[in-house]
Amino acid sequence: MKLLVTGGAGFIGSNFIRHILREHPEWQVVNLDKLTYAGNLANLKDVEGNPRYRFVRGDIADRELVEKLFQEEKFDVVVNFAAESHVDRSILDSSPFIETNVKGTQVLLEAAREFEIKKFVQISTDEVYGSLGPDDPPWTEESPLLPNSPYSASKAAADLLCRAYHRTYGLPVVITRSSNNYGPYQFPEKLIPLMITNAMEDKPLPVYGDGQNIRDWLFVEDNCRAIALVVEKGKPGEIYNIGGGEEKRNIDVVKAILQLLGKPESLITFVKDRPGHDRRYDLNTGKMLRELGWQPMVSFEEGLTQTVKWYFENRTWWERVRAGVHLEFMEQW
Repeated sequence: MKLLVTGGAGFIGSNFIRHILREHPEWQVVNLDKLTYAGNLANLKDVEGNPRYRFVRGDIADRELVEKLFQEEKFDVVVNFAAESHVDRSILDSSPFIETNVKGTQVLLEAAREFEIKKFVQISTDEVYGSLGPDDPPWTEESPLLPNSPYSASKAAADLLCRAYHRTYGLPVVITRSSNNYGPYQFPEKLIPLMITNAMEDKPLPVYGDGQNIRDWLFVEDNCRAIALVVEKGKPGEIYNIGGGEEKRNIDVVKAILQLLGKPESLITFVKDRPGHDRRYDLNTGKMLRELGWQPMVSFEEGLTQTVKWYFENRTWWERVRAGVHLEFMEQW
């Protein structure tokens, strides 16, 4: 089976490619990535020489490039990770989010329809559901879409396009919506890697508002296993929630990181809250267990320990990312 993985130089995409090449020796992967600021070929340095892996630099919103690639490669499956994904950036300027997350998804869907792809897996997010109250039950796949940020609105729009292509054209689309991922190779603007790297340098740890916002945390390798199962067994037209079952307050996550690194809580600095900041996310993942036999294997404590250890042992990686060295390299492409 030949997969087109878009956005494969990013955090989850690179971990997914590594998982596929390791666990599915009969699968081939073509990685299409625009290499924006969050895309980093160093994330996949260890698989560069693998004969079942090929990298192509390009934009999923570039219709001509996408159609040419589909024609040349004869893909069986598309897994669309490619997305602008940082909420803060979407608040400052939503236009790149519409271009990549909405238009780019539509270009991929159209190519998948034209070339009769066997399965199109759209990687979405729990943020499309909005925000839960303190006593609300977790979201199911039937929960309404109520996005609150430009980022989550763009992902909801992409999900609806996927649904429309399935209903109108019969395109075999499957959507996954995961909770907050964490683990190796995550760009250090997101909460956990930002706190780890700042703490390692004894810099202030900026926590939005009162720090009581709650997220469900999912170790990235558990998500990769789930997505691979969806590629193999997911039913066209279906949505699958993928969560870690680990609801944590942001402040507790930050304190746990400081404890693992032996750093003082005095590094915590509360800052002005993000506009429209969702209070709580939580997913009901019963459908993944019932239909595909998946459940998370890595506890938050274990996953966070592994993640802190990885950033501690790979300081050169994140220092180069924060300094923008990987961007200088990408300009050579």
